[in-house]
Amino acid sequence: MNDGAVMTEQSGDSRKRTRAGGATGPRGGDTFEAHPANPDASPLSPIVRASTPELIAHQLREAIAEGHFVAGQQLLESSLAGSLGVSRGPLREAMQRLTQEGLLVGHRNRGLFVMELDEPAVRDMYLARGAVERAAVEHLIGSGRGESARELLAIVDGMRECSGAPRDVSALDMRFHETLVALTGSPRLMRMHGSLVTQVRMCLAATEITYQRIEDRVGEHGALAEAILAKDAKTADQLLVAHMDDGLRRVLDVRHERT
Repeated sequence: MNDGAVMTEQSGDSRKRTRAGGATGPRGGDTFEAHPANPDASPLSPIVRASTPELIAHQLREAIAEGHFVAGQQLLESSLAGSLGVSRGPLREAMQRLTQEGLLVGHRNRGLFVMELDEPAVRDMYLARGAVERAAVEHLIGSGRGESARELLAIVDGMRECSGAPRDVSALDMRFHETLVALTGSPRLMRMHGSLVTQVRMCLAATEITYQRIEDRVGEHGALAEAILAKDAKTADQLLVAHMDDGLRRVLDVRHERT
């Protein structure tokens, strides 16, 4: 018999070979195999790796949102491939994704360009954004989850501490609205809102110069969070609509000044 195995008794004449080092049973000659309590359970979970096109798309979205690629700018494959250190295949796939999202626009025989923040596009974006966020506010209050607005107040406190840093305030501004929708727990609302995030960030970056006092932005968001916390649906909706109207006006004012 192989030294690395021992024989164990089974019912009838059946025999089973097990590896040495198995657990010893009540009788000295018996050994038993050790089995986990749940054979299907595993302490490990699958590793999710983002694909190269997905990583490229993320970097391009961030660059557009931060204003590194401005509205109307052409994106050249050769330049991007060199900067990112990737081949043109995954780059084209990433750019196709952004085209489907509306962030890039293709012009025949000319190439791909960052979407223009023209008036119809901006108005349409704020219309869609307002619909999603108003639905989120209505759901939070109607479902008795107004208390969750305390998370929003914490973000407002962070905005208040960012005196003199408009870009940081804009980042927290965006987080406030993303959190507002996320608190609903609705995958579809979050997905719809997520499709607008980069365009919203483009607008926020454009309007940073229009806020003379950070306290104005802090006050708007704080009042909205307080209304949700108080479960005052009418006031919360009115504040959100006014906030959206103000944001739209600021974006259009900036655009008109630059044209």
